[in-house]
Amino acid sequence: MALFYQHNINEYTKLGIWRIEEPEAFYLEKVPLKKGVSHPYKRLQHLAGRFLLPTLYTDFPLEEILVADTRKPFLESEQYHFSISHGGNFAAAIVSSKSRVGVDIELVSSRIIAISHKFLHYSEKLFLNDWVHLTKMHLELTTVLWSAKEAIYKWYGHGELDFRQHMQLSGPITFKADETIVLPFVFKKQEPVHLTVEARIFDQLALAWVMTGG
Repeated sequence: MALFYQHNINEYTKLGIWRIEEPEAFYLEKVPLKKGVSHPYKRLQHLAGRFLLPTLYTDFPLEEILVADTRKPFLESEQYHFSISHGGNFAAAIVSSKSRVGVDIELVSSRIIAISHKFLHYSEKLFLNDWVHLTKMHLELTTVLWSAKEAIYKWYGHGELDFRQHMQLSGPITFKADETIVLPFVFKKQEPVHLTVEARIFDQLALAWVMTGG
C-alpha cells in the first residue's frame, strides 16, 4: 500500500496522493476497468486514481462513475464531487460531499518553461520574473501555476478554456508555515469568480487543488 500523502481539508473533503508501485492486478481487485484505456501505463494510472477514491471515502461508489463529453468523471447522484489527476508514478484525488473540487499534480521539469507561453498571462510572467534568479524556485512556481490552472480547469469541468485569459493570478501568493502555497485567482470564463487555489511541492512533484461551496 502506498498512500504518499493525505490531507483531510475539512469534515466533508479529503485529498490524497497515491504512489503507484503495485501491478495492475492489485487495482483490478477493487476497481472496474473501463473500456478505452489501452496503453498499459495509462491504464495503470487510471486504475490507481480510481483506487484512491474509496481509499479516501470507503463508501465511494466506483461502479457509478460516468464520464462527460468533456472527459470529466462524475457521479450522477452527486453523492460526492471528485477530481483525479496523474503524473509519473503518482495519482491524486480530491473528494467532497459538499464542495465542487478540482485537483492536479505535475512533475517538476524544465520542459514547463518551453510551453509556459501557452498558459501564462503577461502579468504572471512579470510575477515569475521576480524569481528568475532563483532557478529552482522559478521552475517550481512556474509548475505550480500550471498545476493550479489545470485544477481550475477540472473544477470548471466544461472545457473550452483559454489558460491565459480565463484563469489569472489575481494577487500576491502566500507561503504558509505548513508549506502550503496559497494562490488567489480570478476565473473569467463568464462572470468573474474569485478562487483560492492551494498548492504544495514534494521534491519533484507539484500538487494544486481548488474547492468552492460547502
